[in-house]
Amino acid sequence: MENEKLNILLVDDDKDLCALLQEFLEGDGFNVDAIHSGDEAIKTLLDTDKYDTVVLDIMMPGMSGLDVLKSVRAEKQTPILMLTGRGDDIDRIVGLELGADDYLPKPCNPRELGARIRAIIRRTQYLKTTPAASPSELHGIHLDIGARQATVNGKSVALTGAEFNALSYLMERVGQTISKQEMTQEVLKRPLEAYDRAMDVHVSRIRQKLSAAGVTNVIQSVRGVGYQMLTVPQQPE
Repeated sequence: MENEKLNILLVDDDKDLCALLQEFLEGDGFNVDAIHSGDEAIKTLLDTDKYDTVVLDIMMPGMSGLDVLKSVRAEKQTPILMLTGRGDDIDRIVGLELGADDYLPKPCNPRELGARIRAIIRRTQYLKTTPAASPSELHGIHLDIGARQATVNGKSVALTGAEFNALSYLMERVGQTISKQEMTQEVLKRPLEAYDRAMDVHVSRIRQKLSAAGVTNVIQSVRGVGYQMLTVPQQPE
């Protein structure tokens, strides 16, 4: 992947860590800017579409990373990778529910951070360069793959990039059981890791949004394996 034109924004109050990550990522070919407060991050991100990915620390004094994520997601779909406390599942889940694309626990390996950023950008660029495809429709769910828009029973439903990709992947394979490993690799463009709940949260959010729009019981969890888009909605017990 050509990194020369890819712009990364680091948002973390830890200036020493930012300097360390910035040095590594710039050495890896990325253009990197750093911001050390949530207020400044929101202003910057709402004023520009310059950044290909934002690396956002959750635990910042004052305005937290989750506050920043919520404010930005209300306006834009800029890809965001969260840096969370190791073992802090609640922050990770809340962040994914608010629309983060992925997460990485701190302290993080800069090499792994670079790999995660590339995975997010590969996914984003693939979607931008993929020719507009025919709309996909099932159970009243209509996905315009080219326009990246979802409607359910004629009403627009806002999905994050990862949610759109996951729903599209399941709809294309209706009736098939898809493993979490496959979903994570194909949708998030990275391997499934131990205690990795990212895909569970994305699928949960899809279900919630479909249900709010009137479509329920169409995505089944297959215990110990993964998920299946049902050919016929499951009848409530």
